[in-house]
Amino acid sequence: MKWLIAAYALVELHGPTGQRIFVNPTMITTIREPLETGHFAKGTHCLVYLSNRNFIAVREHCDIVRIKLQDNPWYAPP
Repeated sequence: MKWLIAAYALVELHGPTGQRIFVNPTMITTIREPLETGHFAKGTHCLVYLSNRNFIAVREHCDIVRIKLQDNPWYAPP
């Protein structure tokens, strides 16, 4: 019997209050800056949208998130 093991290099981001968040890069569909600051927690600089229709508000600016994603071998831009 042969086994197939899939491993993903998760991307570490931080929530608006500093909590660590690990994201599977293959689930990321879009990243963008929040259009209005009042709807999200203070400290939110970027929104990361996932293929399961959820999003994550993160402290990092979108440019930093893009750099982290480009450095990840599993990320394929949409």
